Amino acid sequence: MTAPIQPLDFLQGTTVVDIGDLRVARGRTRRAWSSCKHMALTYDTQERRVYCTDCETDVEPFDAFIQLVDLHAHIEARITRLREAEKHTLIIRAGKHMDEAWRSRRMAPLCPHCRAAILPEDVANGVAMVNKEMEIKRRSVRAAKGGA
Repeated sequence: MTAPIQPLDFLQGTTVVDIGDLRVARGRTRRAWSSCKHMALTYDTQERRVYCTDCETDVEPFDAFIQLVDLHAHIEARITRLREAEKHTLIIRAGKHMDEAWRSRRMAPLCPHCRAAILPEDVANGVAMVNKEMEIKRRSVRAAKGGA
């Protein structure tokens, strides 16, 4: 019969024993029930029960559902933060491209729409501005009509 505890050997000669294996060898679960947050849930469809694989206790279905809802809300918040970061990096990337274009001594950046050169004299006294939402709508209408 093999030993219930399998020590892991490392290059430096240190032997590490998993505490969970010690608990199982003594007839307990891998993790103490009181310290478990039930993050590793298993949904058993045949027995129609939800249990934690860490502490091996049944979890109330409502608690498991609340955990799923909280996780979903956390994921949605992270997606929102990532989209905002992508928008911010888009502005930073555009600024870097414009700086790079303006640093060139022999070349001038072009307007992406009319392909006319933008010279320093054109923007020395400031730049005309337009509302971004209005411009996005105007471009979508122009694209729907088939114009460039």
